[in-house]
Amino acid sequence: MKKLFSVSRSKIERAPTVFKRFLFKAINWNNQLISIKGARGVGKTTLLLQHIKLNLPKDDTVLYVSMDDLFFTDTNLIDLANDFVINGGKHLFLDEVHKYKNWSREIKLIYDNFPELQLVFTSSSILEIYQSESDLSRRAVSYLLPEMSLREYVELETKIKFPSYSLDEILKNHIQIATTIHQKIKPILMYNQYNKFGAYPYFIQGTEDFQQKLINTINLIIEVDILAVKNIDFNQIVKIKKLLFAIATSVPFTPNISKIAEKVGMSRQSLVKALHYLDKARLIHLANKPSKGITALNKPDKIYLNNTNIIKAIAANSENSGNIRETFFLNHLLTVALTQIATKGDFIVNQKYTFEIGGKNKTYKQLTDVNNAFVVKDNIEYGSHTTIPLWLFGFLY
Repeated sequence: MKKLFSVSRSKIERAPTVFKRFLFKAINWNNQLISIKGARGVGKTTLLLQHIKLNLPKDDTVLYVSMDDLFFTDTNLIDLANDFVINGGKHLFLDEVHKYKNWSREIKLIYDNFPELQLVFTSSSILEIYQSESDLSRRAVSYLLPEMSLREYVELETKIKFPSYSLDEILKNHIQIATTIHQKIKPILMYNQYNKFGAYPYFIQGTEDFQQKLINTINLIIEVDILAVKNIDFNQIVKIKKLLFAIATSVPFTPNISKIAEKVGMSRQSLVKALHYLDKARLIHLANKPSKGITALNKPDKIYLNNTNIIKAIAANSENSGNIRETFFLNHLLTVALTQIATKGDFIVNQKYTFEIGGKNKTYKQLTDVNNAFVVKDNIEYGSHTTIPLWLFGFLY
């Protein structure tokens, strides 16, 4: 325990606090059991350490533990929690619980047996707590930390803070909002930089080798995180990796499941499951029309890579401006709204607003007779009426 406390204090002390992800203020930190999910590299660990450093006592009532610590080689989580509580512990933070075999059952027991203990845990976005053997969904308040928004990238890169805007605010007041932002930054320049390396906070360590770091992160997500959460063998992991790179050369596209399955050497059923694994891992996004729900048995209507940084890292030779535009828009909207493939136009949001995404010469031709329709244009600083600059949707969160 002494070593755990020493490591915990050291990590808390070193945690940077100048920049905080948007979720920091959105979490109700008073709940007894809190789950924070997200892909590797989006800042979950830093989020925990910042909360501890800024909001909790600097004493032995607080403990941060990474679940891959060698401490758990011969000690289980229940025993740790028991020792912590009887010695006055009040706040236990568990990082990356999916790396611990019996995480769900033991967290449930801790929750039930120690009501005086607050327990906060992070996990891979692949993990689904409602499907675990102990069904923690009725106990845990769950949050998702997505990739950084353009607004967050601007703040981390320039130290200039802007508020986030709701979708309705942007649709109604986009000219005024764009004018306010443009007074302080060059939004198109920041948008282009963001697409290369702005979705993950570790770009601050240097942009020269960012794409290689991202490729390494993608490999770890597939080889470690998916393997830790899903009961599959390593041969399937190899095929899943092959599947991702096959997708990367074609997105966005309407998938032919049979052809893809043959190409990567998987059965149709295994392929559909693998697509959903990659979707949960936030490496791709499976998009459907409103009339069709996404289930593990359905093939998607369209497949996108999750964000523009992934496109630049693994699909640079096949990227195009239309792909970048749609992926940027979809990635940001999905965090704040229900976003689906439209029958007319590109996307329908909250089953109400239709958006056509394009360059600065895009017209309303494809939105004829569509209510609540907007054209979203790349490479423009300001919009007019129902024409909105694409970069502005990067300020939704």
